[in-house]
This record gives sequence, structure tokens and C-alpha cells, in this order.
Amino acid sequence: MAAPVAKTVKDVSPHEFVKAYSSHLKRSGKMELPEWTDIVKTGVLKELAPYDPDWYYIRAASMARKIYLRGGLGVGAFRRIYGGSKRNGSRPPHFGKSSGSVARHILQQLQNMNIVEMEPSG
Repeated sequence: MAAPVAKTVKDVSPHEFVKAYSSHLKRSGKMELPEWTDIVKTGVLKELAPYDPDWYYIRAASMARKIYLRGGLGVGAFRRIYGGSKRNGSRPPHFGKSSGSVARHILQQLQNMNIVEMEPSG
């Protein structure tokens, strides 16, 4: 019988990791949800708020994973990462950034939980 092999974040499927880590964040109770999570849009390119009631935990888990893998990511980078195509009706679509307020609030929550730390350069 083979000895159990240690796994890192890179060894696990991103979908499975984000799903498991978001449920951990929800169970731990350390992350406090802002009161606007049920009505806020996640970007200028969206028309409605997310349907999933746990979307905030999922986004936080995804952001924590991306910081672990790449590092040095800030609010502007996450606005680009989670942005997408803004549909302009009959006019051509263009890229639209996601919400900076959501990214900033999640980063502050992760920093309060000592999951991420701010770089001295900013």
C-alpha cells in the first residue's frame, strides 16, 4: 500500500478546491457578510445580482486561491480577472471590469482573517 502523498493547491482541481474552501469559510463564521450582498451587482457588465446566496464565499475562496498561486494581486487585478464582456445592445460589446468594492471588501476580510497580508509596497 502506497504512503499518502501530500497535496498542494496546484494538485487539486480548481473547482473542487474553491467549493471546499468556500464551505470552510462559511462554516468557520470568521468572515462577516456585508448587508449589501443580496442586492449588489458584481460588475458594470451585469444586470442582476448573483442568484447563488453563497456567491460571496465562493468569490472569496477563488480570490484566496489566485493570491496563493500568483501573489501580488490587488483590487485592480481582480477587477480585470473577474471582468467580462459588456453587452451594449445593438452596439458592439466591450470589456467591462468587475466591482472594485466587492474585491476590496473581500481582500480586507481575508486580511483580517490572516489569510493574506498586504505587501509593503502597496
